[in-house]
Amino acid sequence: MSTADDLPVVSTLAEAARLVRRHQGLYVRWSKGPGTDLGAASSTDELTGVRMPGLSASPLDVEDWWGDRSLELWVARRLYDYAHLPHDKGPGVRPWVLKGRETGRGPDNEPLVADVEPLCWIADDVIAGVRAEMDRRERQWGTLRRGGR
Repeated sequence: MSTADDLPVVSTLAEAARLVRRHQGLYVRWSKGPGTDLGAASSTDELTGVRMPGLSASPLDVEDWWGDRSLELWVARRLYDYAHLPHDKGPGVRPWVLKGRETGRGPDNEPLVADVEPLCWIADDVIAGVRAEMDRRERQWGTLRRGGR
């Protein structure tokens, strides 16, 4: 691994939730990692090929409308949103958490983040647990019909 990829690993959903509780302005990115991404410093719109002013990422900050619901459930929901990407994008794609400065929005209205500081990886076991939790709640919530499942 490169130095940028040699990050601590968050191994439980509770640990991920504690990270979000302690820090505002965190994002999760699904890719081959900061060692690859920081060299490019920006994402490319897959449809048009246009380079964007930052890396595509998903915000982890809790929105006010979530109310007093579980922080762990919020983080699980946010991680689940793009858990299909390893299937879609191929081997080596996994989630990592970063801090940075939002520079705009991508074509799916996702934040584009620059001045990226990689913080940690999210373990595969966390994502497996997130998938299981969302599957349990599917009858109550409905389905997101994400690809790769």
